Amino acid sequence: MAVYAMVVCMLTGVFKQGQWLQFAALALSAYLMLQLNNTNALIRIYSRMVSCSFLVLITMTSFLMSSVEGALVQLCMIVFYMMFFHAYQDNSASGRLFYAFVAWGTASLSFVQILYFVPVLLVLLVTNIMAFSMRNLRAMLLGLMAPYWFMVGYEAFVGNFHYLQNHFAQLFVFAPLFDYSDLDLHRTLTFCFVAFLALTGSIHFMRHSYQDKIRTRMFYEVFITMNACTIVFLLLQPQHYDYLIRLMIINTSVLIAHFFALTNTRITNISFIFITLSAFLMTGYNLWIS
Repeated sequence: MAVYAMVVCMLTGVFKQGQWLQFAALALSAYLMLQLNNTNALIRIYSRMVSCSFLVLITMTSFLMSSVEGALVQLCMIVFYMMFFHAYQDNSASGRLFYAFVAWGTASLSFVQILYFVPVLLVLLVTNIMAFSMRNLRAMLLGLMAPYWFMVGYEAFVGNFHYLQNHFAQLFVFAPLFDYSDLDLHRTLTFCFVAFLALTGSIHFMRHSYQDKIRTRMFYEVFITMNACTIVFLLLQPQHYDYLIRLMIINTSVLIAHFFALTNTRITNISFIFITLSAFLMTGYNLWIS
């Protein structure tokens, strides 16, 4: 799959156009997805399906390859999950939560609307990670603010304080609801395909979650909740598509990997072949369009 991803990157023109930062972010993201699976035992058998699914889906969106900001948001979200899950049932995990929300705050420098997810993350910290305490709450808030401390210092150095003002003003700028006029066909088809995989993986996990450990169930519920919120956000404000589809792909990669790795019936084997061929066709279509 690594070779496949490199071939897609070559066809996209990543190397020809010197987009080395984007390629490095992609490679690091795939490696971190591998570590996210290994350290949290997301799949109860030995499998590389999480990182392989991620590579297929993220290279499928070849029209996003040129975005450095999108690659940063994608990378920061994976780092967030790694640190966030390490705080499981630890009311004194303030260090891990601090670094988790430093990653989330760093992502918000490129995509400030990602801060809308913070209340959801606070609820998940209480209900699924079960690590809520006043100390951890303070660490969470300090982590979110930390990237902006550096921005304030930089703005003070250059004598320009307009960036943060304009940056946070974007939180209150809303386009008309359900306005899909700016979404072209290949973006729409890509969203429908990823949403279909998310639904498939979510239903499979909820039907068979009793076979997993309680800890694993809690983590998958985080992915399902975050994916549902991301889909709703994208449907309401589709102008943020290029960032939100990346968040969808990260969550969906874990869910569909669970489905692929742990099912072995005739129907699910046929489904695997159909989904794989569909992903390759979508990749080719997006390459041709872009």
